[in-house]
Amino acid sequence: MTVEAELPEFRPEDDEADGPDERAGGPRRSRGRGRWRRSPWFRVPAGVLIGLLAVAVLTPLTVGARIWYQARQDERPRSDAIIVLGAAQYNGVPSPTLKWRLQHALELYRAGVAPAIVTVGGKAPGDNYTEAGAGRSWLIGKGGVPASKVFAVPVGRDTLESMKAVGKEFDRHHWSSGVIVTDPWHGLRSKKMAEDSGIKAAASPTRSGPSVQTRDTQFHYIVRETGGYLSYVLLGKSVQVPDETIKRIHIDPSGTPSSSQAPPSSAGPSASSAPSSSPPGR
Repeated sequence: MTVEAELPEFRPEDDEADGPDERAGGPRRSRGRGRWRRSPWFRVPAGVLIGLLAVAVLTPLTVGARIWYQARQDERPRSDAIIVLGAAQYNGVPSPTLKWRLQHALELYRAGVAPAIVTVGGKAPGDNYTEAGAGRSWLIGKGGVPASKVFAVPVGRDTLESMKAVGKEFDRHHWSSGVIVTDPWHGLRSKKMAEDSGIKAAASPTRSGPSVQTRDTQFHYIVRETGGYLSYVLLGKSVQVPDETIKRIHIDPSGTPSSSQAPPSSAGPSASSAPSSSPPGR
């Protein structure tokens, strides 16, 4: 009697799928499942984390590099007005930082960069003079600029507030372009705020003052301005960072000065009491 049995057809891929242990009689793996693969849930969070870390590291570095680059530019296009950002004033007398800015603006004016100068900066409670007013008086009295060519905008305790006020002043005169005079590291942020206020802005920074004295000081200002720029771009705010510890000197009528420690001034074009100080980079 003949017994017929149907034998399974041999396929090479089946043999290859079986490992040596399986062919030797070891436990056989289930066919059709393929190799074990790592779940995509283990890969996606890692990719997201790496991306977030890259953004967190590269964004400040990129902004810092832009601040560094802008600080080295001296932009002097023919414009409608020169904008002098405020700094400390001593009872109506510009501080050295403000005086450097005014002197630089005067040089731009004499070079024909713009036919008008706008001084900026308000005053703190108790002050008798504004930074804008002190700057205007210096340009007229010391610089010989006609009074009709100097416009004071005595508004603002920080750059953003001041730039909004300057934008309205530009609208009133039907101006569209301006050259900003400030410290080197403040150029990028002030240009951005001016442009958002409707001004086609350029920056011509001063090359004197505490912000350019040493490499350590320069690094400090770049870090501070990086935070300030990101705060404005991401949150729409102008940060006020204490910059220097200064002494407020009270002068009595007899002419004998007495000094006492004042709180650090905030980073903005705030006016100073007589005398007081504001951060050089506003």
